[in-house]
Amino acid sequence: MEFDALILAGGRSSRLGGVPKSQLVYDGATLLALSLAASAGAAATVVVGPDPGALPPGVLTCREEPAFAGPAAAIAAGLASLDRSRGPLRAALTLILACDMPKADQAVAALQAALAHDSRNATESEGVMAVSPDGRKQPLAGFYGTAALERAVDEMEKSGGLTGASVFALLARLDVRAVTVPAGATDDVDTWDDATALGVSRQGS
Repeated sequence: MEFDALILAGGRSSRLGGVPKSQLVYDGATLLALSLAASAGAAATVVVGPDPGALPPGVLTCREEPAFAGPAAAIAAGLASLDRSRGPLRAALTLILACDMPKADQAVAALQAALAHDSRNATESEGVMAVSPDGRKQPLAGFYGTAALERAVDEMEKSGGLTGASVFALLARLDVRAVTVPAGATDDVDTWDDATALGVSRQGS
């Protein structure tokens, strides 16, 4: 299954005192490194956010405009970066992944398994989104049809703009199937209490 990957790493981390989530550590690796590992196999990958430092060869970077404009704007920036890099070679599916889920690899694996089980979804559907066993949807862990995503971005840009827009509002324009992923796979870090509960820490601590 060919896909491109878009990793969102550009939030303010206001409830973490401004400490970038991407540089927090879980099990000896940064959350950004874990997100990159979870998206292994992507034909092309872009990290959207502030300068992430050293990245594996070939990984692209870009920034939403204006900075901190929110996930919908970050998705638009990432899609534009992938389009500039890949053009007509763009994959039919794009993985969107927030970099604040230490066990995101489990969610990605479950989504890939669901797509592999139903070949129509891999080629024709508008996407699959992770949902926890207790029913919480996580739109920033999903595979979405690239053409459908670009259409949704274009429609939102014309109807009210992307800055500050909800990612749920953006993806509501798509016909997306919810896929239940393992418990804890989409648990994310918003506060230091979250970090403690998930075993996530600052670098060097």
